[in-house]
Amino acid sequence: MPKKIVTRFSPSPTGFLHVGGLRTALYNYLFAQRNKGQFLLRIEDTDQSRRVEGAVENIIETLEAFGLKPDNKKPVVQSERLKTYRQYAEQLIKDGQAYYCFCTPQRLEQLRQGQQTKKLPPRYDGRCRDYSSDEVEKNLATNQPRVIRFKTPKTGQTTFADAVRGAVSFDHQTLDDQIILKSDGYPTYHLASVIDDHEMDISHVIRGEEWLPSTPKHLLLYAAFGWPPPQYAHLPLLLNPDRSKLSKRQGDVAVEDYLKKGYLPEALLNFILLLGWNPGTEQEIFSLKEMVQVFKLEQVNKAGAVFDTKKLDWLNGHYIRQKSPAELTSLCQPYFTAAGITADKKFLEKVVATEQQRIRTLAEIVEATRFFFEQPKYEAELLIWKRMTGREAMANLKRLADELQTIEEKKWTADYLEQHIQAFIQASGARVGEMLWPMRAALSGRPASPGPFEIAGVLGKKETLKRIEHAMQLLDGHN
Repeated sequence: MPKKIVTRFSPSPTGFLHVGGLRTALYNYLFAQRNKGQFLLRIEDTDQSRRVEGAVENIIETLEAFGLKPDNKKPVVQSERLKTYRQYAEQLIKDGQAYYCFCTPQRLEQLRQGQQTKKLPPRYDGRCRDYSSDEVEKNLATNQPRVIRFKTPKTGQTTFADAVRGAVSFDHQTLDDQIILKSDGYPTYHLASVIDDHEMDISHVIRGEEWLPSTPKHLLLYAAFGWPPPQYAHLPLLLNPDRSKLSKRQGDVAVEDYLKKGYLPEALLNFILLLGWNPGTEQEIFSLKEMVQVFKLEQVNKAGAVFDTKKLDWLNGHYIRQKSPAELTSLCQPYFTAAGITADKKFLEKVVATEQQRIRTLAEIVEATRFFFEQPKYEAELLIWKRMTGREAMANLKRLADELQTIEEKKWTADYLEQHIQAFIQASGARVGEMLWPMRAALSGRPASPGPFEIAGVLGKKETLKRIEHAMQLLDGHN
């Protein structure tokens, strides 16, 4: 009977969840869901010095916001399992697979500097590896600070089949006698990860390429414990457009940063799906349900995936256009509030609808629509279409204002305004641009904006006429 598929997402709480971590979580979730397995969450907090307050809560909340809910109600937390790791580490000592190391930090630093001078790779020299039992007992009796190191074989290779990369080999001579239990009683990532994966029945370890060099260390630990290892799959690196590695230090890689900028969870998830995975078709838009149906590990690429924000903007724009006006307005509300803009909900819906086809992120809505909430500031030159004079622009605005004055408020809609004014322009023999450019500029104060009828329909009759009057005052005396 085939082993049940169980995957895990195991972030360290050293910061808020970043896009690379979200991709790892997504791929693990999709693989488990597609194979009717389990997706589990584990918090790897063995490096207490780098722990960031609130990071665990952020990780859990972010996963839920993106629909990637783990199957374990409470995550496995490594700092709560120290006794278990110590017992396993001491068992390796009893089995001759590990040893106590009493070397001081000063000695290890001198060793490192000496190797650096000789241009040798930094590596532990094995001084404590072959201590006699008497020497070990003597140091233990005097309570000397110590770590536990794994006895890495000095010869041979570790070879494994990676689900993404195929056969991968590492020569044991390139590996160190890794520390598996630190002097403070905390395990290193390597020991804790292997023990937890075994006890959680993890069948597939799907993680970033940066963990590839750690895999032989993990496989040697599995062999030392006599446990069958999981299937490994190492995902390609995320790259900047210049093909440098996407890094936390460059900023704007935290998922929260993208959400604050107004990227929708479904757009970000869709974008991240395509960073290293190819469906083999032309399809680019995927719901989470569709992702589960089509995702296969075999379709994950080896080559690094370029983080193209233009593609993200395009996807986000697509998802913004799928929202109802009420839904989109609700999503935009925090941005208006932060900008100090307050308005009636129905008015806001009309305002947001004017830009729904154009904005790429929710955060763009404020600047795109600011002129709806305040009299725009602009120079008189903006009101003049091509080779018109200021007097001509002013005359055209006066004709428009007089005609708009005749329209009843109950008929004041974008559609009716367009129908009525277009007929008026045609009957007058004027050019459309010479009439509508000044009107649009007067209402928005911008060279590019929604159409004049769309804006007027939202502003209402009184505000529309007021703005046209203001424009005529600007043009007064402008030749």
